[in-house]
Amino acid sequence: MSACASPDQPLPSKPKRGRPPLPVVLHPEPAWPDDDDPEDFHEALAGQMKRHGETAHSLHRAVKSQGGLTDRKTISEWRRGMKAPQTPASLKVIDLIERRYGLAPGRLRGKLSPHRATKGQAPSGVGPAEARRLAWHLPDDFRKRSAKERAEILDWVRTRILTGGTAYSLYHSRAARHRFAFRFEETSVPVKEGRRPGGTDLMAPPQLQSEMRALIQFKSATLTDLGFQRSGVWGPETAAQRGEHLALLFGALAAAPEGEIKGAGADADDLSLALLVCPTVWDWYIQWREQRRGFFTGWEAEMLLLAAALTRADFGWLRQNPWLAERLRTIPDVVTAEQIEAIKDDWSAACDRMNAHALSRAREVQRVARVHRDPFEPLLPILEAASPVGEYLKIADEVLRHMPDQGRHPRAAAETIRGFLMLRLGLHLGVRQKNLRQMLVCPKDQVATRERELERLKRGELRWSEKEQGWEVLIPCAAFKNAGSAYFSKKPFRLVLPDLGGLYAMIDDYLARHRALLLAGAPDPGTFFIKTVKAKSRDASYNQTTFYEAWRLMIQRYGIRNPWTGRGAIEGLLPHGPHSVRDVLATHVLKVTGSYEQASYAIQDTPKTVADHYGRFLPQDKAALAAKVLNEVWNVAA
Repeated sequence: MSACASPDQPLPSKPKRGRPPLPVVLHPEPAWPDDDDPEDFHEALAGQMKRHGETAHSLHRAVKSQGGLTDRKTISEWRRGMKAPQTPASLKVIDLIERRYGLAPGRLRGKLSPHRATKGQAPSGVGPAEARRLAWHLPDDFRKRSAKERAEILDWVRTRILTGGTAYSLYHSRAARHRFAFRFEETSVPVKEGRRPGGTDLMAPPQLQSEMRALIQFKSATLTDLGFQRSGVWGPETAAQRGEHLALLFGALAAAPEGEIKGAGADADDLSLALLVCPTVWDWYIQWREQRRGFFTGWEAEMLLLAAALTRADFGWLRQNPWLAERLRTIPDVVTAEQIEAIKDDWSAACDRMNAHALSRAREVQRVARVHRDPFEPLLPILEAASPVGEYLKIADEVLRHMPDQGRHPRAAAETIRGFLMLRLGLHLGVRQKNLRQMLVCPKDQVATRERELERLKRGELRWSEKEQGWEVLIPCAAFKNAGSAYFSKKPFRLVLPDLGGLYAMIDDYLARHRALLLAGAPDPGTFFIKTVKAKSRDASYNQTTFYEAWRLMIQRYGIRNPWTGRGAIEGLLPHGPHSVRDVLATHVLKVTGSYEQASYAIQDTPKTVADHYGRFLPQDKAALAAKVLNEVWNVAA
């Protein structure tokens, strides 16, 4: 009988070569007292590993035995500062390491850079784009919480941070999902900066394009054509706004009645500016808007005043173009054949009727109009504070508190410093978004741009003043929206920035290092504020939309107090854009001085404008202002 084992019996396993792995020690003894506590996460982790005599391999084995999901290479990269924990699984590993070394909870986790959001927190069913926006605002233990609490957190973040929380922002979010406005070629109507064009299926028909081109040319040209008269001139921004408003009107007329828009169902090729002479068109349109929103606003009154201007005697563009009557076509339930015949018979009389109707309707709408978007609602916690500017500065302080390490995260640090300077310069200057966004910069070692050239460009400039030994902002009055205001008296706006809170050092650092990092070799637009240039976008210039979004992002991350993460400076604040700093400045000066005139100086406007817009914040402070003066008598007597 053979000495070999039976085929049914398993072969004996070969012994593993080398030494068997050492047993995992749950809590290794430290080699020396815990006296050193570096601020950086990677240095603290490396120091604790060395203190307990561990390598990345041994620590990985120990963490894995306790249910931690990571690999040896990751721990090695954490120790060397090449990476940092960013996911719930990696944060769990840090918690296990803290317990392993007997450290206080949060000893290592608290050293992680506060500017980085935890990844992988968004619940299932959320798209990648929304997941990126949610990442910053969800707590690290989001997935560990109950389903009810997760739903509550998600709803709060979506309504209070992402969408804005106001009734108008929610309405606008729903309405923007269904685009219906016509799109005009830029040769016909200027396009507002940053506005996304509609789809190709919404392109206005050629006939309407040519009519809009003629209207814009009439209202925008330096000189009017022979035989025509006009009152007032549209600048590029006004022309773009008027074109956008008329695009909405004609888009609504062409939209299908049975669709989401519930339009008039007109044939797009039948649409013409001649329809603006028909009172029934305007009545249909303003009532259509009222039904969509639920009430009338001042916007409908402004549109009616535009109709009155276009049909005005002697100066109205429609009145001076009677040939348009031949382009009138019927629209079911809006424009009848009888109306068209009456208009063709006497174009001037039709314009008279429309002009009178528009003025009458505008007065009726103004009487019942409601405010849909209260511009102060997102800022109420700040505007109602005793020191609005001091309250707003808390946001800038919060930005600095979350400043990334410039050595390990240079681009993130550059973006944070840019955001900080946006807030600081916005509060110091009080100018409109356009003036802040288009402000050029002249480094200290270069010659400043001549004032005449800035006037031609209609832009301001940040330059170094040798006389004042400070950073100076010069903006020609032609660059302002209200250039004809008595505030300017045809003189430029000039302000030397105060060197407070390390502002000059921050500006110098931004210009010396961070701005070039954001530019990444792309063509320099010459403006002080530039976008982060990426592979897919080599244009470093901000436009109206991208600058607004950059400001709004700073407010979302650092301004709004998030009770779930502990981030954010001000409780009850809502997202807003750069124009809001003007509200903060005017309200602050008004609260402190009680003077509409002094408040107007802060925002380069007139006392009447300040009284109309900001007077609501003064009544409750009038008694306090008077008491402050009278109480000085008691202090002297005492």
